[in-house]
Amino acid sequence: MPSALVTGVSSGIGEAIAKALLDAGFEVLGLSRRAPSLEDNRFSWLGIDLGDLAQVKAAAEQIEAPDLFVHAAGFMATGALGELKADDLAAMHAVHVQAPMVLVNALAPKMADGSRIILIGSRTMTGVAGKSQYAATKSALAGLSRSWAMELAPRGITCNVVAPGPTNTPMMVDPRRAGVPPVTPPLGALVDPADVAALVLFLGGAHGKSITGQVLTICGGASLKG
Repeated sequence: MPSALVTGVSSGIGEAIAKALLDAGFEVLGLSRRAPSLEDNRFSWLGIDLGDLAQVKAAAEQIEAPDLFVHAAGFMATGALGELKADDLAAMHAVHVQAPMVLVNALAPKMADGSRIILIGSRTMTGVAGKSQYAATKSALAGLSRSWAMELAPRGITCNVVAPGPTNTPMMVDPRRAGVPPVTPPLGALVDPADVAALVLFLGGAHGKSITGQVLTICGGASLKG
């Protein structure tokens, strides 16, 4: 039975990914601060704050290397120039960048050849007014992923970023992003988390073996507007 480690499983995209992997026959270990509602005898959960790097490091040392690692944990704090807070940037950097670095640094050397690593980025990685700090931390994932893809290619381990646009998750109503409300994409609806999960499942499956070092955007056409 293939194994997966998924962060941010308590809600949103992470929860959808965990559900899709369970349906596909994976054994899933979830990491999140809040307890998830998922119930399956192939699902286990470890409660940690992914913004606390000491907790992340301790978890990394006790977790067995999975066949698929997916970092979906994240949050958004917005602000225009003149309103930016250094603490917001530090908190998002810890969750979005440092947490997966600590986990992959510990797990990749032990992962089997042919394993997969997927980081959940964002369409805003290219820059969006009012989201500079969020964009900065999410865009860092492209550099991490491409560099890791180069290092791991000789072992057949792929590493990619899936970058959703505005997605129908609790983040859309998070007070921390109140300054930049979501805009409905051209296709007429927010991205379905299940569609993001399906793309992750493809990359993590048998036919994802030829894709590595890429950023794959799933945005309901939002990127058509620039």
